[in-house]
Amino acid sequence: METQELHRGRLIDHLQLVVRDLGAARKFYGAVLEVLGVPLGGEGEDYFWADELFVSTPGSAAAQGVLTGRHHLAFQAADRAMVDAFYEAALRAGGRDNGAPGERHYHPGYYGAFVLDPDGNNIEAVYHGPATRSAQSVKVTF
Repeated sequence: METQELHRGRLIDHLQLVVRDLGAARKFYGAVLEVLGVPLGGEGEDYFWADELFVSTPGSAAAQGVLTGRHHLAFQAADRAMVDAFYEAALRAGGRDNGAPGERHYHPGYYGAFVLDPDGNNIEAVYHGPATRSAQSVKVTF
């Protein structure tokens, strides 16, 4: 894997998911990342990656033979239509409904959709609304 540009100030540098069925994961994440405008960065026999998301088999060198547990991962969407497209693409690609697109109570303008990926991870696409797209801080309550 090639070195990417370093971005200071972000909380998360990267995330690795170790999955049972790489083909199913590749189909699912390929579909949702495409509608989110995130290109696949690369792939090999036992892994693929896009931006800061790395997905591999338990047999990959980095996985050490262990599946990851259940995670909640939220992708940023540019608008509500992108959240809707994410949800539809995820369901067509083997995801299971875990919360149809809609407004959520987390903060005004929070519009999200939730699906379970083939390994049961809770995957979300969220649009925070035009009022919160600036550099201002947003207080989120879970």
